[in-house]
Amino acid sequence: MMHVAPISPRLWLLPPVLVLLCAPLWLHRFEPAMFVYINALCAPVAAQFWAGLSMLGNTWGVLAVTSPLLVRAPRLMWAWLCAAPFAILFARGGKALIESPRPAAVVDNAQMRVVGEFLHNVSMPSGHTLTAFAVASAIYFALPQKGRRKHLWLFVLAAGAGLSRIAVGAHWPGDVAVGASLGLLSGMLGTRLLARMDHKHLLPTAWSLRLVAVRLVAPLLAMLVETQDFDENQPLQYLLAVVVAGSLFAFARQNWLAIKVQVTPLKG
Repeated sequence: MMHVAPISPRLWLLPPVLVLLCAPLWLHRFEPAMFVYINALCAPVAAQFWAGLSMLGNTWGVLAVTSPLLVRAPRLMWAWLCAAPFAILFARGGKALIESPRPAAVVDNAQMRVVGEFLHNVSMPSGHTLTAFAVASAIYFALPQKGRRKHLWLFVLAAGAGLSRIAVGAHWPGDVAVGASLGLLSGMLGTRLLARMDHKHLLPTAWSLRLVAVRLVAPLLAMLVETQDFDENQPLQYLLAVVVAGSLFAFARQNWLAIKVQVTPLKG
């Protein structure tokens, strides 16, 4: 079993408290005006910036960004992978149960900035925000408790991904707030699964970790042949493809060295 520091009971209350505090938003009181204000506030910033931040909540984007963890910190890679099933359940369940129109279906399109295509339905919760916070919280709570706070920047990045969904005109502030809450909860639940994993899954020669490496071929191809969310992301996609390819090469080399060390004593 892996040692994962327990999460304070008070922190487990944070996701539901955040959802309740944001009730006036997801009940659409004051929300259209707030959306227009935030969207306009973000408008002067280049579309490429917001499109890039949205990649932190894109499934292929997250796999690409975190691919170096496969070699440098497999424990952290497993942490967010353990959170992924909860994130998928919350995101798909929420969108299936809550029929909520997106801003473009409610707000006068002349009053808002939209990057990419106009989206009109299945708004609640923001899947990108949920994913970004699930990854951030899973990695954060999987870190050693001592010195953990210096990694709070993970949540700053996740919040940036959430803000980008308003900036590109895809989601209401309430969608983002609920997505952040459910993502935070997903990451926390993921670390509980991580605590039940055996240490052998951290070894570069572990078949489970090799399967993760094989899975990374998918985002590598996706970055090269598919547009991820926005046309503005093309340069970033090529950069992330290089990151994934480099990570896979480093993992293959790490495996070869590990096997070489195991075989050498046998020859002796």
